[in-house]
Amino acid sequence: MSVDDLWLGYFSLGGDAGAVEVEAYLHGLMPLPAGQRDILAHAANEHLDDLTTRLRIPYARVVRPATPPTGALAALVKLLEGMEQEPPEQLIGALDAAAAALGVEATVHLVDYGQRALIPLRAHPRAAGGAVIAGSPVPVESTLAGRAYQWLQIVPDEGEGDGPARLWVPLLDGTERLGALEVRLSDTDDPGDPQIRRECRWLADLLGHLITLSTGYGDALDTARRLTPRTPSAELIWDLLPPLTAGTDRFMIAGQLEPSASVGGDAFDYALSHDYAQLAIFDATGHSMTSGLVTAAAIAAYRSVRRTGGGLLDQGTAIDDVVSTHFTDRPLFLTAVLADLDLSTGRLRYLNAGHPAPLLIRRGKIVKSLTAGRRALFGTGHQPVTVGEEMLEPGDCLLLYTDGVPEARDEHGDFFGVDRLSDLLRRAVAAGFPPPETVRRLIVAVMDHQHGILQDDATLMLATWDPHLGKLV
Repeated sequence: MSVDDLWLGYFSLGGDAGAVEVEAYLHGLMPLPAGQRDILAHAANEHLDDLTTRLRIPYARVVRPATPPTGALAALVKLLEGMEQEPPEQLIGALDAAAAALGVEATVHLVDYGQRALIPLRAHPRAAGGAVIAGSPVPVESTLAGRAYQWLQIVPDEGEGDGPARLWVPLLDGTERLGALEVRLSDTDDPGDPQIRRECRWLADLLGHLITLSTGYGDALDTARRLTPRTPSAELIWDLLPPLTAGTDRFMIAGQLEPSASVGGDAFDYALSHDYAQLAIFDATGHSMTSGLVTAAAIAAYRSVRRTGGGLLDQGTAIDDVVSTHFTDRPLFLTAVLADLDLSTGRLRYLNAGHPAPLLIRRGKIVKSLTAGRRALFGTGHQPVTVGEEMLEPGDCLLLYTDGVPEARDEHGDFFGVDRLSDLLRRAVAAGFPPPETVRRLIVAVMDHQHGILQDDATLMLATWDPHLGKLV
């Protein structure tokens, strides 16, 4: 291929260097900008494609290629193999090897359980076995890392000076937000390149799954997320909770409870299938370990009946039985909302045992409280009940909460109130925040109203139904 032929191909693709400049570059006599070099390389590659055929005679035996030493597949394989029969803290070392195969460097930033800060994790330089140390927390608010976490989007960071760029990638297990992955690119990587972004997303997604999996059999990663020690009651409740966020292509649910380190009797639960979503929120009287035990027993009774196909009335009866018959030393009661949503039609059926009425949000506004389906508190014995019904419209949201949300008081005794809750919810929906970020912001507002000290547990669940919802990320 002559230099003139190469230059003509280069020029036809939009190259702006002259033929003499191209020839000088090929002989190493002058540089070309990176973008112009890529155009020149593409012109040469197009010529090579014309010279070589991609047709091949097939073999009878299919020979699969070996795993390449570098690239996206190599990175994912190194992450998987690096965690085989390893404790959770080994994940940092496995990530280093995976990132190297991708030609980048990466650091995990896990969100604390209060969802206020992102905590960077690093391998201990003097400890064997990959022990983990937590670095200085990065605020979720007003940082690029926090923006990736809040909006579930990859956020580029060009940095300062001539150093390599970074990408902040949301760290998820399915739809459950775990934090952000900091990816430091090589000098030659373009942070706007769609392929490098896809590969970083794949790495973060697999990493998120492995974080959740390994946390089930070790404490290192879980401990790093705790900015304050948990009470025994809070430990009991958190071990019973499902993921804070989950969803399908037409339903999304997000929840949060506070104070995360000392929650007493608040909890929530749910179960999702292709056709139905079943939801429950609980609040036991009192703030002791006994309150946590009552809630734990109620969740167990609820799940036992739900998983054998029992409906709302059967679920309510089972909860009432376990609370009234197994906690007899002193009167103990439980408020709750149990709900069942048909994801094909939007038909909602619900039962309310002395709990604050769920709020129906339509087009960003609270349009009504769901006040039907009332019955006495669980623990008072069997009582006749009716099941409430409501037909949802596509895009409707349902907000369930415990009384600790509207009854949160500041130093002047002013309640947080349903009106304030409604206004904050309307603004979050108008801003387009994803459901888990909307819930986080509402809980943060409740905590800030009481300057971080709650007189009662505060729990929120936001459920969104839309047949055309699609994927969260």
